[in-house]
Amino acid sequence: MTSSESDPSPGEPREVPEGEFWAAGEHDVSGLDLARAISKATAGAASTAPRRKPKSLRKFRRTGVPKSSGAHPDERDPQLLDSTMGRLVSDLGWALDLRVHGVFGRWPSIVGDEVAQHCTPIAFADGKLSVRTDSTAWATQLRLLAPTLVRRLNEDLGHGTVVVIEVEGPNLPTWRKGRLTSRDGRGPRDTYG
Repeated sequence: MTSSESDPSPGEPREVPEGEFWAAGEHDVSGLDLARAISKATAGAASTAPRRKPKSLRKFRRTGVPKSSGAHPDERDPQLLDSTMGRLVSDLGWALDLRVHGVFGRWPSIVGDEVAQHCTPIAFADGKLSVRTDSTAWATQLRLLAPTLVRRLNEDLGHGTVVVIEVEGPNLPTWRKGRLTSRDGRGPRDTYG
């Protein structure tokens, strides 16, 4: 055979034996046979080796957490102390207690300076506000002012928060001496105030 008989015409592709893709001096002008041979040679190597991410990406990968917060604010962004404390107070149900203690702190501005000098709030539970006075006369006066005080306190705390005001007189000393006392005997009367 002569070289002219074995050589295909320039437009026809020539068959290349498998694994031999660099024929000495001759190859297809279109490069189709070279591409086929390279893809066959690399196909086996690519399927056997597992693809791994670079170490820099594996180190910071967290499951279930988005990598960035996005354009809108969410709980991972820095928060103002006011909004954080407000959320804490509402989650734990402290809103009413904080308002009541705020009223205790502003007692003179709510009831007036003169009344505040003679009475102080002691406790608040189940809609009942307990107030202690320094004399029995002021206890009587505060019992007369109770409906007005209930209305004013409910304006600050919310409607129906304070239902009744329980007025307690002053802490008086006891006149009982010893364990044997007479229930019928005359003792001191209210001489305080």
